[in-house]
Amino acid sequence: MLKHPVSIYINWAAYDELSDVVELTEALALRQLRELLRLRALGVRFDYYLMDAFWYARDGGYRTWRRPHWPNGPDAWLDQCLSNGVLPGLWVAGNSCLAHDPVPAWRDSLTEDNTACCLFSGGFFAHFLESLHLWYERGVRLFKVDFMNFDAAPPAIAQTMLPSEIRAQNIAAFIAGLKRFRHEHPGVVFLAYNGFEEQTRCRGASYVTQSNTSLPFRKVMDTRWLEVFDAIYCGDPRPADVPAMNFWRAKDVYSDHMVRAYALNGLPFSRIDNSGFMIGTTGTCYYRGKAAWRGMLLLSLARGGWANTYYGNLDLLDEDDARWFAKAQAMFMAVQAYGWCDTFGAMPGEGEPYGFVAAGADGALVTVVNPSQRTATVELGEALAAVSASAPVRLLFNDAGFEPALGNRQITLGAEQMALVGLGRYADAQYDLGAQDDVIIPASIEPLPAEFVADGAKAITATIPAPRDAHVRAVFRQADARGIAKRTSGGSPPNGVTLAKLLTITAHQAGREVPVHVNYDKAIWSGLSWAVGEIAPEHLTPGEPLTLRFESREPDAVHLAGAVYLVRYAQKPARP
Repeated sequence: MLKHPVSIYINWAAYDELSDVVELTEALALRQLRELLRLRALGVRFDYYLMDAFWYARDGGYRTWRRPHWPNGPDAWLDQCLSNGVLPGLWVAGNSCLAHDPVPAWRDSLTEDNTACCLFSGGFFAHFLESLHLWYERGVRLFKVDFMNFDAAPPAIAQTMLPSEIRAQNIAAFIAGLKRFRHEHPGVVFLAYNGFEEQTRCRGASYVTQSNTSLPFRKVMDTRWLEVFDAIYCGDPRPADVPAMNFWRAKDVYSDHMVRAYALNGLPFSRIDNSGFMIGTTGTCYYRGKAAWRGMLLLSLARGGWANTYYGNLDLLDEDDARWFAKAQAMFMAVQAYGWCDTFGAMPGEGEPYGFVAAGADGALVTVVNPSQRTATVELGEALAAVSASAPVRLLFNDAGFEPALGNRQITLGAEQMALVGLGRYADAQYDLGAQDDVIIPASIEPLPAEFVADGAKAITATIPAPRDAHVRAVFRQADARGIAKRTSGGSPPNGVTLAKLLTITAHQAGREVPVHVNYDKAIWSGLSWAVGEIAPEHLTPGEPLTLRFESREPDAVHLAGAVYLVRYAQKPARP
């Protein structure tokens, strides 16, 4: 198992063949390697470079590379990684055959529909492990195992064994096989991705915990996986079911919540791969580019995982970005290695303040998030119990706009704001990380009474007096009959329908439509259960009635709720 924290670059999001049409090629992979080496020369740490999905030929059983995308095979990439001290890694789809034409050795393990292979019967698993061995011999030291199906069995076995027996034997065979492989291949690292979480039933329906942050807590992880995997991921980055004007903050809250949920399942923070840092130009990260990337990086580090994964387009980061990245990374990874990490406050999916503590012998880094639609004072006493009461305290980083107030073991944050606080040795100017200028937090926010009433089968409206000098922020949610957040999706890019066309906010005053600014109008593969929009004061006639309307085009039955806030900014908010 990992003996210390590591830094892993994964090239997914620089390409995307699931929610986009950008394909993985040798040229793309080598370009990102050059960028990795450029950033490393500026101080950013990278220990591994993992080649994500679709590197393999469909008919090669993980032993040959896809053509014409890799005309010369993997040699150039492998050799350049190894000669530069970067350990290569590979993604494998476990026992799923959805992206494969099964090789002869797999055929007696196949399910009836040819979508997966049994792990305890037939030739698949032995061939699979031999494929990993061949890549280990070529220098590969990291494997990301994805899309496992532990219910797979060939027809003859499916007819004679209970589904529960099949699942148990598949899991036992897989664990035993990986234990042998680890024993025979020193230094190998395994990351567990999709397929290792148990489905859970909640209020009469089946859910996957990773799909929703409004679910009541359930046990979903078998901790036996810790015997063979160095880290277990807790879900692809996506928006949480906590409404946010800043779409990217909603994604932060999702990863924060899932780390907490997996920790409650018995996984140490050091063994959770939060996968929360993803910059890129493809649909998988909603064409984020590098928007709000600094806060995203700090939170990915603050969560305490030893498998620090970074996805996407490294070419988006310039020299100043690289130096900032290196500084933040060095601060947190030192504490990860020699200190301890913990959490405090609410579960992030509850929409109330929370945070992470990374503490060492002589100081601590405390990352605090206020996901609510109000200014909130967060007590830090519980989080800082291990730090001397006389230790100095310093604000190191925050979103711009609202100026956090740091008091005696407490901090006041604006709506949707995050901040980093240093204590002890970290309460020093040398650790300052500045402000995140592309996230502007309101200087003030206050609820405005508004009674929303039904306006059709799946729409609600409310009328309020228009304010004189404030933005109007409208916040809407939708839930199913069980009270669980209901996500609507129009599909993935490039042909997916964007969410503002499916969860629609409109406003009218004196018979004219008033423009509503939103940040969620994206083709969101994971779906969205909320909508937030703002109306700037220059578009309003003060005192006249303003009618707000929210309509959902979700096919299933939904319950809708709305709220209104008056928002004032100290500086003009960014409007991409």
